[in-house]
Amino acid sequence: MTNFNNAPEMDLQYKTIHPVKYLQDHLEQGSRPDGRKFLSFRPVSINVSSIIQADSSAIFKLGDTSAVCGIKAELAIPRADIPDHGYLVPNIELSPLCSSKFRPGPPSEQAQVLSKSIDIILSNSRALDLKDLCICKNKLVWVLYCDILCLNFNGSVIDACIGAVIAALKTLTLPEVNYNNETGIIVVHPENRKAFPVRTFPVSASFAIFEKQLLLADPSDDEEVLSSARFFIVMDDEEEICYIHKPGGIAISQNLLCKGLEMTKIRAKLVRSVINAAISTLNINNIEINL
Repeated sequence: MTNFNNAPEMDLQYKTIHPVKYLQDHLEQGSRPDGRKFLSFRPVSINVSSIIQADSSAIFKLGDTSAVCGIKAELAIPRADIPDHGYLVPNIELSPLCSSKFRPGPPSEQAQVLSKSIDIILSNSRALDLKDLCICKNKLVWVLYCDILCLNFNGSVIDACIGAVIAALKTLTLPEVNYNNETGIIVVHPENRKAFPVRTFPVSASFAIFEKQLLLADPSDDEEVLSSARFFIVMDDEEEICYIHKPGGIAISQNLLCKGLEMTKIRAKLVRSVINAAISTLNINNIEINL
């Protein structure tokens, strides 16, 4: 007699002992372990302005992957080579609380790569004009510290981080600052705040490739680890490609790349609609989309 009550436990044991075979069995049957189709993305939910201590914040959840971004604005002296530009400093933390694969201590290599990727994406997409952060040339600028904490790590983490950063930037307001060039006196008017302009709206979509050029959209952590290659595409609201990153692995066929670009266009529109809806209400708790 078969004990069906033990079926989930047996399934978990099979996955733990034979992870590659477990995934292959599902893919051969035309589905993924979580029940999604090959090119299906996970639901997205957004929460904005939930951290009171930050100048702006956003929580972005992508299936089981979630990240929170808090932005703190501070006044500083500009660099000598760009005296009319402010700064934006992204920093991602992958702590042991988000996944057992990470350890306490200095930022891991993966965290540093993600932080650099976000810096490049914001620069390539021209989402920000750092001149907007200048208060007085050669004297005073804003510095935006974007601290991103991964709350739960289950694949496609760059998509969650980019979503959280952009949502936080689009809700950022900065107080009016008056600077007296002769006396050097700084007067901040916290009651008079202006929205910080975000000029483009980049969205990231991740993919994994398996043998025989099988493409999976929005891979989970297990799918990323077992894949033959993975990559992500960043596209702005004009459907311009801002960034494509592929960290090694097998080559991508032209057909798969085109399919990835097509799926990114569709996904980006839906993610933008959810972020815009959350921002327009500000008190929204949860909006979900499915692709």
